Amino acid sequence: MSRAGLGRVSDYMRSEVSAGRIPGAILLIQQHGKPVFYGKFGLRNVNAAQPMTDETIFRLYSMSKPVTSVAAMMLVEDGKLGLDDAVANFIPAFADVKVGVQQPDGKLSLASLGRPITVRDLLRHTSGITYGFYGDSSVRRLYAQAGLFDGDPDNATFVDRLARLPLAEQPATRWDYGHSTDVLGRVIEVASGQSLYGFEKARLLDPLSMHDTTFFVADDSRRPLIAQPLPGDWFDRPVAGITEATAPRRWESGGAGMVGTMGDYARFAQMLLNGGELDGRRYLKRETIAQMTSDQIGEGTGVAKDAEFYFPGEDSGFGLGFAMRTVANGPLPAGEYRWDGVGGTFFFIDPADDMFVICMMQSPSQRGPIQTALKRLIYQAMDR
Repeated sequence: MSRAGLGRVSDYMRSEVSAGRIPGAILLIQQHGKPVFYGKFGLRNVNAAQPMTDETIFRLYSMSKPVTSVAAMMLVEDGKLGLDDAVANFIPAFADVKVGVQQPDGKLSLASLGRPITVRDLLRHTSGITYGFYGDSSVRRLYAQAGLFDGDPDNATFVDRLARLPLAEQPATRWDYGHSTDVLGRVIEVASGQSLYGFEKARLLDPLSMHDTTFFVADDSRRPLIAQPLPGDWFDRPVAGITEATAPRRWESGGAGMVGTMGDYARFAQMLLNGGELDGRRYLKRETIAQMTSDQIGEGTGVAKDAEFYFPGEDSGFGLGFAMRTVANGPLPAGEYRWDGVGGTFFFIDPADDMFVICMMQSPSQRGPIQTALKRLIYQAMDR
């Protein structure tokens, strides 16, 4: 990394804060196991004039999905899960799920499953289970109107509610971003005999020293550490039923519910980059990481990609919990894998350059532009 190039990265982040587009952020670029750039910019809470610090806690939203996916693959290695196991083996309510088929007159008919939903489908978002807060179709409207988050459901209750709704398409036919990873979280509970958090804490979070990564901030003294977006830069309606990082709840959303710090997620990312190992402890086999970060929905799989809602982008495929770039795009290399959260956080891992990057911020409106700009600035800063 050139000093001048990293200076441009820093200047860009400062300009985003000074222009009032984001309240603040923390950016880490780590290569060969060491930070080559670590910057804290702006404020974690503009109203309280609180600066960004190492202890700042962020809503991870969909950056929870890679954590849940890794936990599931640990159970696969344990022999307690199989990728081609039917989800109904663990959650019987999914044995009778139907597929919604929209007719030319706008009415919805129901069709039987062509084949069962599998654990692999949950990991690669080909289950037919969708979200109800984006897009407009008969099935998505049913999701939005179903009261999935009413009361205080636990994971078992939540997925049973999902199983009463029709799928958006037949399993293994289309990449459809939705509650698949939430269902995977319940599968983990059944297969392990523990709560989702209990299993993740014992097998992944505590061993990795990710002590600030939880499903909500229960300690009153730590609540001021939670980063807040700029006033008005939030969502018109709750995202996946999660409205507040401090609200105790029984639902542990494996797809969108976690909060955590930069330091915690950096250890998780370094473990992935190392091929499943960190500080002498192995969490997953190197072969398992390779499988998770290889394209599982490419040519020959029969999986379609919606032109409007295929979020990885046309240069990328999707593995078991991650998007990965299958075709180099300018300075962005093939083989990079990544995901982000709707609250503004994002990360990517570049095995070829032995590097990962994490940006932590709470700015939903700016996550796309900043992610795009930062990637190009970072690769332009590299001495090749």
